[in-house]
Amino acid sequence: MRPEDINPYDDGRAKTEQVRDMFDNIAPAYDRLNRLMSFGLDRSWRRKAVRMVAATHPAHIVDIATGTGDFAIALAKAMPGSRVTGLDLSEGMVTRGRDKVSAAGLEGRVDLVTGDCLDAPLPEGSADAITVAFGVRNFADLAAGYRAMYRMLRPGGMLCVIELSTPESALVRPFYNLYAGHVIPLMGRMISADNRAYSYLPATIAAVPRGRAMLKLMSDAGFTGTACRPLTMGVCTIYTAIRPE
Repeated sequence: MRPEDINPYDDGRAKTEQVRDMFDNIAPAYDRLNRLMSFGLDRSWRRKAVRMVAATHPAHIVDIATGTGDFAIALAKAMPGSRVTGLDLSEGMVTRGRDKVSAAGLEGRVDLVTGDCLDAPLPEGSADAITVAFGVRNFADLAAGYRAMYRMLRPGGMLCVIELSTPESALVRPFYNLYAGHVIPLMGRMISADNRAYSYLPATIAAVPRGRAMLKLMSDAGFTGTACRPLTMGVCTIYTAIRPE
């Protein structure tokens, strides 16, 4: 099954609408649950990705599925000469992100807006780098999402995607499956008002393409120089690619 075929509520609406409502519902608990579910490792994964993006010295970064702005803020702090546009479907998530941007004193350099990657109000070639942290598995059409990001990226610009993934190790996978299939939904029910959301998220992690399959989607969209870096025994992967000159 593809992640595009998995919906939060299965109520007949388009996936984009369901994902928007889901993240609006869980926005108040999202940051706390992220820290708990990843044991705080999500911060170290972002730091590694930030260093990879910073090496390309981008002036304008577009952070897709920006959520509450953690990645956008980290990018701006690491690259004082850069400006960051964060884009997310959920107004609830973006509202919380704007509060965090204000608290960090980055209002002049980080702009968080509500919108869909597949219909982003950004000119072609306007981004020097595009980032996505834990968001591509929620796209209504993953291949179309990569094509849209290719369009927004300038020739020579870098795409950096952080995504959760199912470990391939036969020793690690049973423990991961137990955690993802039972512990994460339980934590979600205890802390979040949306019981379904934290069953949906592990299901999309299991379904999202990983490794070579993800790199092929990037290549099919036109990207070159594709590469992946598994982290934490394969629980997370950083994917990078370039829009050719």
